[in-house]
Amino acid sequence: MNILHVDDEPDIREIVKLALEMGGDTIVDSVPSGEAALDRIAAAAPDLVLLDVMMPGMSGPELKTRMNGCAAMRSIPVIFMTAAARAETKAELMALDARGVLEKPFDPMALSADVHAMMG
Repeated sequence: MNILHVDDEPDIREIVKLALEMGGDTIVDSVPSGEAALDRIAAAAPDLVLLDVMMPGMSGPELKTRMNGCAAMRSIPVIFMTAAARAETKAELMALDARGVLEKPFDPMALSADVHAMMG
């Protein structure tokens, strides 16, 4: 599975990459912003976008809304990652047609299983 991970925090990008690539069946490409993600998705559509909610510039929900408005990107699954995981926040994110919402801090050892479970 090819995953594009979008997060403004370099340490989190590194941990996610290590955690998801441990099993050998996943390749993670990381970018620090929603703007960079749009360029990367347009160049090579990933199998999944793992998307931070709160980022400077374009937020995760704003990026997902842009993806939903583009026929070529609409069908790419998105899983949000957020530290603000209140029930109403999760409901708002799921209303954007997300596959799921992962809470930060996450367990790196369980991340791959959690992502695969949300992908069905």
